[in-house]
Amino acid sequence: MREDLRTALDEIRAAGLYKGERVISSPQAAAIRVGGDEVLNFCANNYLGLADHPEVIAAAKASLDEWGFGMASVRFICGTQAPHKELEAGLSRFLGTEDTILYSSCFDANGGVFETLLSDVDAVISDELNHASIIDGIRLCKATRYRYKNRDMADLERCLKEAANARYRLVVTDGVFSMDGYLAPLDEICALAERYDALVMVDDSHAVGFMGHNGAGTPELFGVTDKVDIVTGTLGKALGGASGGYASGRGEIVEMLRQRSRPYLFSNSLAPSIVAASLKVLDLLSTSDTQRARLRENTALFRRRMAEQGFDVLPGDHPITPVMIGDAAEAGRMADLLLAKGIYVIAFSYPVVPKGLARIRVQLSAAHSTEDVERAVRAFAAARDELARA
Repeated sequence: MREDLRTALDEIRAAGLYKGERVISSPQAAAIRVGGDEVLNFCANNYLGLADHPEVIAAAKASLDEWGFGMASVRFICGTQAPHKELEAGLSRFLGTEDTILYSSCFDANGGVFETLLSDVDAVISDELNHASIIDGIRLCKATRYRYKNRDMADLERCLKEAANARYRLVVTDGVFSMDGYLAPLDEICALAERYDALVMVDDSHAVGFMGHNGAGTPELFGVTDKVDIVTGTLGKALGGASGGYASGRGEIVEMLRQRSRPYLFSNSLAPSIVAASLKVLDLLSTSDTQRARLRENTALFRRRMAEQGFDVLPGDHPITPVMIGDAAEAGRMADLLLAKGIYVIAFSYPVVPKGLARIRVQLSAAHSTEDVERAVRAFAAARDELARA
C-alpha cells in the first residue's frame, strides 16, 4: 500500500494538483506573515475581518476563565453549558428560524441531515455544483437521488416531476457557489418547491453574516426566510472564522436531529471559547453595519478596478471574485508571482473547476483597506505583464 500511495502522490504532483500548505507565522488578518515575509491575504474566508477582532478575542479569553477549555463530552451526556443554548437561540433569532442545533463543523451538519430525515421512500434533489459535504451527506442516506444543472430551474422542475411519487422531496442547494461566487436563485427554487410540495435546504456558509439587509444570508436576501425549511452554515467563515457549524430551521426538524443525527450525537461539543466568541460576533453584527458596508465597498472597488485593467472577472457582487485565467499552469505561475509581490492568493484548476477554466479566486474582506485593494490590482497587472514577457 505504501508503494501504491507514493505512486499516486507522485502522479498528483506531476499533474500540478498537489496541495501544499504554506505556514503562516502570524494571526489570521488582512496582512499576515508567510515564510518571514508580510503579505496581504486575499484568499481567506474572513469576510467581515472578525478573525482577529479584539472584542471577539477578549470574549474567547474571558470564557476560558469562566467556562473552561473543553467539554470532554457530547451534548446529551455532559457537554451542554448555558452558552451553548444561548448561541443556538441567538443564531435562531439572527437567521429568523424556529430552532438551531450546533455541530463541530458545517461539514458535519450537512453529513447529519439527510440520513436522519430521509429514507428509501424519499427523494433528494441536489444542484450539480453543491459543496462536497452535501454530496457526502446525501451518499449516507437511502433516498433516491436526483441532480439538476447548476441554477437551472427547468432542470430542477424536471427532477421534481420525476420525484412526484416520493413521500418527501428535499431540494438542496448552496446559497453561494464558492468557486464562482454565483448565488442560487432561492426565490425561484422556493416557488418550484411550493408548487411540487417539496422541502428546501440551503447551505449558506458563504453568505451568512454579510448578505441580506441584516446579514442573515441568502434566504433574507431573496425574501424567502419563511419558505426555507433547513439552513446549514458555519461559524468558520464570516462569523469569526474559528470552527463550528449549525443546522437551523423548522422546530420539529431540529428536534429530530438532536435525537438521531450521528455527527451531533457522537462528536464533542463546541469548545466554550468558540461559543463565547461566536456570541460576541452576533452581538457585533446586531449593533453595527460597519463591517458589512466595508465589505461591500471593497468588493465593488476590486471588481471595478480589475475590469478596468482588462481582466476576465466572473460577474456578480459577491466578495468571492474569480479572476479567470484558463490555463492551469499559467494560473499557478500567476499565483506564485503575486505571492512574490506580496499578494497571497491561490490558483484553482481541474478537478476543483472544469478543465480550461482555471482561475485565481480572490476573496475580499472588510479588513482590507482601500490601498490594500488597489495594491492587489496593481500586482495582478504587473504579474500579467511579466507572464506575457516570459
